[in-house]
Amino acid sequence: MRFCYNKRMVETFVLWYFLEMPRFFLEVGQNFLRFGLRYFSVPFHLKTFFYHWHRYFWSYPKRFDPAKYLEVFFSNLLSRGVGMLCRGILIVIGLFFEFLIFCLILFLFFAWFFLPLFIFISFFYGLRLLFSI
Repeated sequence: MRFCYNKRMVETFVLWYFLEMPRFFLEVGQNFLRFGLRYFSVPFHLKTFFYHWHRYFWSYPKRFDPAKYLEVFFSNLLSRGVGMLCRGILIVIGLFFEFLIFCLILFLFFAWFFLPLFIFISFFYGLRLLFSI
């Protein structure tokens, strides 16, 4: 049985392997990075970092009462502090997720290019092991 290789088929494979698939990997990776930013609402939390937590705030009294003014001031300060803490935690988690996804995309992108070399080396290593026994 004789195999017939088409030049066009080899050229198509090389174009697919080295041009189309890496571009596709980068598009998928970009979608994952966008998903992480939107899922954890990182840009929104950065914009509203100093806002009150769930808009919990107290109004100052109309007449002068120093005790009530201090109570409202510290209550509003506490509400902003809780908001900053919660938003800060979500921002850190979101950025950590982004970092992990970026590293995974980078690893898979370069692993895709080294995969043929790895297969080639593994094949000859397997043959050497097979015939050395």
